[in-house]
Amino acid sequence: MGKGRLEAFSDGVIAIIITIMVLELKVPDGATLEALQPLFPVFLSYILSFVYLGIYWNNHHHLFHLVKNIRGNVLWANLHLLFWLSLIPFVTGWTGENPFAALPVAFYGTVLFFSAIAYFILTRTLIACQGKNSTLAVALGRDFKGKISMIIYTIAIALSFVNAWLACSLYVLVAVMWLIPDRRIEKTLNS
Repeated sequence: MGKGRLEAFSDGVIAIIITIMVLELKVPDGATLEALQPLFPVFLSYILSFVYLGIYWNNHHHLFHLVKNIRGNVLWANLHLLFWLSLIPFVTGWTGENPFAALPVAFYGTVLFFSAIAYFILTRTLIACQGKNSTLAVALGRDFKGKISMIIYTIAIALSFVNAWLACSLYVLVAVMWLIPDRRIEKTLNS
């Protein structure tokens, strides 16, 4: 079966998730810089979540460049990823409204962790569909960045109950790690 419908649906869901997040940003009660101060933590959590959604959208797009066909299990694996991504507006709002409180920061990390697992499952499902020697399998290789991200999330979730600032720093670290362009797929396509 073709992949176009899956890609279009995924793009639409991610666009809706971002829209929900931005609609959660409240307008300040005044026209001064002081009126903006209480919104600063909310805005910071929005920025981090927007970056994460952008990373997932970008990687999803690149991933499907190497996919020729899909099966039903790919649809379910993709829905699994979209489910976890759809929880990002909730944990973004909760974390932003309760800056650096342990439980919201831990839940934020938990959603990121399960999003990473879901993406990993999607990649493995696609590789199984395309073949172990496919261009996709070669491009993804051992997926070190994906695996180390899940380890960092696990550490950050536990750390959020000790030092939420440090846990959030680890979430930022993973985002920065993925912002550095991952050229595996482009290298494979060009060679």
